[in-house]
Amino acid sequence: MNDFASESGADDPTGDGMHRVGSFRFWYQDEQWEWSDEVAALHGYRPGEVTPTTELMIWHKHPDDRVRFKAMVAEMLTNHAPFSSRHRIVDTRGRIHPVSVIAHTIRDNAGRPVGTEGFYLDLTDSVQASVKEHLDDQVESFRSSRASIEQAKGMLMLIYGVSAERAFDVLRWRSQNDNIKVKDLAEAILHDARAHLEVSDDVRRKFDDILLMATSPPTV
Repeated sequence: MNDFASESGADDPTGDGMHRVGSFRFWYQDEQWEWSDEVAALHGYRPGEVTPTTELMIWHKHPDDRVRFKAMVAEMLTNHAPFSSRHRIVDTRGRIHPVSVIAHTIRDNAGRPVGTEGFYLDLTDSVQASVKEHLDDQVESFRSSRASIEQAKGMLMLIYGVSAERAFDVLRWRSQNDNIKVKDLAEAILHDARAHLEVSDDVRRKFDDILLMATSPPTV
């Protein structure tokens, strides 16, 4: 049984609702997984219906992604690497969910790595199409009126290659999970990114060309 609180409060094992972002933890010593109700729903389960294990996680991976996933688990157990990945999940109804998993290392009081935790981001097109229907007025007002939020969204879109809706899902998830206002979170991300991320000269030159040569958006 996981000890995560549900981040949406909904009971939707099909993954068709608001289950786009969910938490997980993995403990190295016991090879123990924990997942939130949202991640359970992404796999097709109701809260508490199953206990996640490595074998279950492998079973739900797309056949073409299983070898790579097994290698990532081995890397976590051997080198205590965080579990960050892009792969596909096959839920209990046989539907494929492309996901991005973003995580960092959990350390004990002595600084030793003991696990990894983070979140799943569901990239399924059908979910993306229903985002606007489910976002409430407060969320929409944040998106349209806060310049810092838009800038932070742009960073997430560029770094992780996700849509604007998905980027805001991540900001909102962090906001709810850590009880911090979305605007304050976005400003912290912008501050830390400016302080710690460096753009290489090569990347800057490539962007110079894009900036100077761009004329109109490509036609689809």
